[in-house]
Amino acid sequence: MSLRGGLRDSFIAGIVLVTPLVITLYVLQLLSGFAFQLVDPVVQGTSLESYTANVEIIARVIAALLIVLLITTLGFIAQRKTGQRLFGSLGRSVTLIPIFRTVYSTVRQISKSFSSAETSYDSLVLVEFPRKNVYTIGLITSESPKQVSEVAGSTVYNVFLPSSPNPASGRLVLVPEDEIHEVDLSVRQGMGLLMTTGAGSERSGPVPAAVDMSPEEAVRSLEMRAEEDDEIEEE
Repeated sequence: MSLRGGLRDSFIAGIVLVTPLVITLYVLQLLSGFAFQLVDPVVQGTSLESYTANVEIIARVIAALLIVLLITTLGFIAQRKTGQRLFGSLGRSVTLIPIFRTVYSTVRQISKSFSSAETSYDSLVLVEFPRKNVYTIGLITSESPKQVSEVAGSTVYNVFLPSSPNPASGRLVLVPEDEIHEVDLSVRQGMGLLMTTGAGSERSGPVPAAVDMSPEEAVRSLEMRAEEDDEIEEE
């Protein structure tokens, strides 16, 4: 092997080794930044640092525990009849304010959809987005409103397309039922692919330079990929 080829192979091996670590650190940085945005106002408002010898990290941990305790307490109260009446009255009061009504109702609906026992993302689907023959991982959240289906002339579903490497964000697309392709991939496998931008896949073999598949072939390809991953895990 020539020196040039050896250096190239070493560089590629280094990329394969470092990429998952870099992406993992990036995702953790995003999550920690979001957490600090919630915790820091509590630290500043309660002057917790003065009780922790000005050790910021300890103050943040205590603030996080206080937030968790507060949310748990509110949830406990909300499950009781008194709490339901109290928070119900508060919610109705908020909806009387035009601007707050729109934001509050939207956020409340999203929260209820995630906490509902009927909402379960057991499987992933594929949709052709942003153009034909390009497949994107999606999660069906619910059936679209009747008015949307009437315009499309068929049943339409709301599909959430998680972004990569942060699947907590993404976009909502409305997709006709016949353009949604089921695939035998678990949510865990799909989230792993998204969070590692595909680098987390253990499938061996070269990536083809060009792929021209029908939707059925793409679905079958991903199913075979999932089976290979399961076999690797069992070994």
